[in-house]
Amino acid sequence: MATQKKPPRSTLGRNDYEAALEPMMLELNRVARWVQHEGRRVVIIFEGRDTAGKGGVINAITATLNPRQVHVVALSKPSDAERTQWYFQRYVPHLPAAGQIALFDRSWYNRAGVEKVMGFCTEDEHRRFLKQAPVFEKMLVDDGIVLLKYFLCVDQAQQETRFRERMDDPLKRWKLSPIDLQSREHYKAYGRARDEMLKATHTRHAPWTLVDFNDQRRGRLTLIRHLLDRVPEIEVADTPLEFPALSGSALKESYKGPVKPIKPF
Repeated sequence: MATQKKPPRSTLGRNDYEAALEPMMLELNRVARWVQHEGRRVVIIFEGRDTAGKGGVINAITATLNPRQVHVVALSKPSDAERTQWYFQRYVPHLPAAGQIALFDRSWYNRAGVEKVMGFCTEDEHRRFLKQAPVFEKMLVDDGIVLLKYFLCVDQAQQETRFRERMDDPLKRWKLSPIDLQSREHYKAYGRARDEMLKATHTRHAPWTLVDFNDQRRGRLTLIRHLLDRVPEIEVADTPLEFPALSGSALKESYKGPVKPIKPF
């Protein structure tokens, strides 16, 4: 499987990060135009340990893209009815249509990670998943879907630091759940489950790419650069738009509706 070269431990500064990210945002918009123009369907899976930075890199990718075209899929725990379905069934409705990109903030690989480690599935269900996942993904790829799978890696010491930051920051407290806190006691078990998952589901048609996210800014840039390198460098021109000047009378026109706006802040 492709493993991105481990970057230096020095933390990347915000100014350097933003300077490197800006041209990548332009390239991401180019990719989005290509996907829409060609009617392609793209699925990008983001997996990794708790606090690795999945949400941050997804936000960096989607920041300047059209939300009508690019969808983030972050499902909550399955309902009682969904638990009785074929396991992959709840994910299928979220697959993209032509011209769309779907980014999965965790995916069907929940079964290979948290469900396996925390005992939310049986051993038989876990074994069946590892057998069916490559087949399911082969069906997606054979149908023309571009499938990219990323696993974000973070050391235990860095993970503990980020857990503490979330505990101490009321604006990040929502990111913590009882399951997240329990996972701290199962770092090695999660590592073994990850390795078993990679061994079973790293295939030629749907390979995994591991990215070091101990420095989240470097990790985002590394992942986005890899993503951009995986799609064709095809330039699709923007649809030309005219922006004629308004006439003087139009500029003077005003309209006051039946409801007054609230007082400005």
